[in-house]
Amino acid sequence: MKKRLSWRGFSAYRLWAQLPHLEVSQLPDVIMFGAGIALFYAVVTVGHSWFGPFTPSVEISRSLWALPAYAGYSLLRITIAYALSLGFTLVYGYVAAYNPRAERFMIPLLDVLQSIPVLSFLPGVMLAMVALFPGRQLGVELGAILLIFTGQVWNMAFSFYASLKSIPKDMREAATIYRFSWWQRFTQMELPFSAIGLVWNSMMSVAGGWFALMVCEMFVLGSRDFRLPGLGSYLQTAASAGDTTSILWGIATMVAVIVLLDQFVWRPVIAWAEKFKVETVESTDAPRSWVLNLVQRSSGLASIRQKTLRPLGERLLLHFARKSTEERPAEVAAPWRDWLLRALAVLTLAGIGYGVVRAAIILSGLQKVELHETALGLGATFLRVNLALLIGALWTIPAGVAIGFNPRLARIAQPLAQIAASVPATALLPVILLLLIRIGGGLGLASIVVLLLGTQWYVLFNVIAGAMAIPTDLKECCSVFQIRGIQRWKRLILPGIFPYLVTGLVTASGGAWNASIVAEYFHFKGQIYTTTGLGATISQATDSGDFHLLLAATMMMAATVVTVNRLVWRKLYGLAETRFRLET
Repeated sequence: MKKRLSWRGFSAYRLWAQLPHLEVSQLPDVIMFGAGIALFYAVVTVGHSWFGPFTPSVEISRSLWALPAYAGYSLLRITIAYALSLGFTLVYGYVAAYNPRAERFMIPLLDVLQSIPVLSFLPGVMLAMVALFPGRQLGVELGAILLIFTGQVWNMAFSFYASLKSIPKDMREAATIYRFSWWQRFTQMELPFSAIGLVWNSMMSVAGGWFALMVCEMFVLGSRDFRLPGLGSYLQTAASAGDTTSILWGIATMVAVIVLLDQFVWRPVIAWAEKFKVETVESTDAPRSWVLNLVQRSSGLASIRQKTLRPLGERLLLHFARKSTEERPAEVAAPWRDWLLRALAVLTLAGIGYGVVRAAIILSGLQKVELHETALGLGATFLRVNLALLIGALWTIPAGVAIGFNPRLARIAQPLAQIAASVPATALLPVILLLLIRIGGGLGLASIVVLLLGTQWYVLFNVIAGAMAIPTDLKECCSVFQIRGIQRWKRLILPGIFPYLVTGLVTASGGAWNASIVAEYFHFKGQIYTTTGLGATISQATDSGDFHLLLAATMMMAATVVTVNRLVWRKLYGLAETRFRLET
């Protein structure tokens, strides 16, 4: 007997049948609403934990069920550190690029800061944060975030600075002719021109944040043991215990987070940044992202942009435009301003002098044997760093050009490179060390492999950005005139990627010196594996709380990196600004 379908049942069935035909733009709104609720819950939970009392000894569980929470904590720290890095990059790079007097001091200072390893920042940053927030978990969390910040920010700052210095003259002249205000130049010329390099260096910075987690989330400072729940502390605990299974599960969790970030963050950003490419002919195979398409079809987000972001942008545009068009009265020399600047200069020089004297007093307490061993370690680490740079450049330059010229290949290779760059080499060091001990070579050879794994990605990501930034019309011009092979590399590829390549080599060099602290000194199964090197000296001095030796080794490392930068990299930067600038 057939059942009759009621009117209500028929209406429900008709509504269900029409669901696939509903407006697609409602799906992003639902997703964004859910993401907002989840974000709000995460902020409340983390805030309750961070503003709670300090827990001096946190037990790091190696259970698989703890991995999702640990991944969330680590991702939050990296995100906050990246936001700080981006703000620092925009301010520091802008001032250094447009203020010649400040540039003479800011770029060498950036060289010094990039050359200082995370472990050298660790004592001062962590003790300062703990003292600033006594008895609160917030102090230790902020200390870890600032340490991750020191592993992320330098390559972004160098990239933004190099992009601003290489803006074509015709673009600047057009901005002057149309009387662009400071805000218009920044938002419509400088940020768009540097977008591609900044995006790819941001990916490398986040990868560097994952690399630094094992140092920043779990460390010993003298008699004090600082531990924070996260993937870095999980991997370090598993490595110290020799638990290969837990190491693999931790790496798998990290890879899963990186893949999600690639799909929901980096691919949309890469596809969005393609519109800022300086070219007259549009590429036929531009990067695409289903997430970006979904967001662009969202009626809710479009309404938010229309009612909030666009009016705010117009008000800022009008505000700075009015200020630039107002007639400025003739500036009258202010004697008090000159005296204030002189007083600040005197105080700064006095502070530097005091620091130099205190450092000399501390270094005078070192024995000749310690200084001799530190100098010997400096030479060994210098050779390892340059060998790793050479090996990395030999394969990253052709691979980066191939990826940057082929968007289809980039869709496959970019997430793989991001995963490989983000997996801490220290997590793979037990496997590498055991393999090389069997073959022969020990940590001396393993340290070069770790340096290579930690630094080659700086060159690769910058070369990809440089290859993607080469205008399509120049590529088509080479194809029309049949410029191929070596001539194509000499006339198009190498000149086009040269500014990006220099930035990649500079940051890779600094990253290699930083990575030496974990490549030359390693805890595994209750034993310490070490080799001659400056990084091993810094790690050993941190473990033993020998701040005299830590200061001496850090100063040697910083002096070496700054000297190389001034003699080599600064000259290459000058060449990139003058000879290899894209302009008509």
